[in-house]
Amino acid sequence: MLQPKTTVAIVDDHPIIIEGLIKLLHKTSTFEIVGGFTSGQEFISALKLRPVKIVLLDIILPDISGIDICKEIKTIAPDTVVLAFSNHQERSAIMKMLANGANGYILKDAPIDEIVNCINMALNGHIAFSKAISEIISKPLSDDNQGIANLTVREKEILKLIATGLNTNGIAELLFLSKFTVENHRKNLLQKMKAKNVADLMRIATQEGLL
Repeated sequence: MLQPKTTVAIVDDHPIIIEGLIKLLHKTSTFEIVGGFTSGQEFISALKLRPVKIVLLDIILPDISGIDICKEIKTIAPDTVVLAFSNHQERSAIMKMLANGANGYILKDAPIDEIVNCINMALNGHIAFSKAISEIISKPLSDDNQGIANLTVREKEILKLIATGLNTNGIAELLFLSKFTVENHRKNLLQKMKAKNVADLMRIATQEGLL
């Protein structure tokens, strides 16, 4: 019995990008392209009528930000895997997409095997990045100012990721750290911020302007 194909949608305001991706992904027999959409709302309307397993989503669209669309997709169809597909390499954009539920981030100039690999990783429950994005994510943030309670650069970064709702496993995968290391950072954050629990940590960090 044949395995059902993975349904894929592409949302990008450049038809030539959609065309190129469709041709490339058609060469991989495991995917079924259900549509290409040049606006966010067009895709949202289609998603309400027919579920899709994975969507490649540009973050710059003519009608609404892909970052906002990502959040809407996850509200309508929580099981739909969302991969940002963009030219933008700013760390803030990557983090905002992840905070809104994206399952990964791919640069448009990534080779097709890298794109397919990211899709498969995301389908298997991992946070998936193209190589260039992995390099951006793995670099520690520059320490522009000394944080409250002498937080290290990495602790500030983990604090912000905790605020997005990521758990220890998700943070470890995102930052290429061991779960043990992330757990230690979490304990240090609670101790340094004199917080009783994560909710208390978020309250204090917000009050101190760390989030």
